Amino acid sequence: MKKRFIAGVVCPKCGAADAMRAGENEDGTVLERECVDCGFTDKLSTGLNVPNELTTRVNDPLKPSTEHEPVQIVKFIE
Repeated sequence: MKKRFIAGVVCPKCGAADAMRAGENEDGTVLERECVDCGFTDKLSTGLNVPNELTTRVNDPLKPSTEHEPVQIVKFIE
């Protein structure tokens, strides 16, 4: 497992800045993080609780598609 320091992260236990490092798998997924000052360790989930994408006006599956609407020509009268 490769371990790298995480820039800008504060330890949740001791509050030390820039003292956290993350352990990564060969594929780059982060498995755990640890503080080098106080020894705090935390296991991270590997995709078990991935949040669903929020429904927006762009990706709403219930909204009818606008691709087949006829084109309307607008004429300006002066």
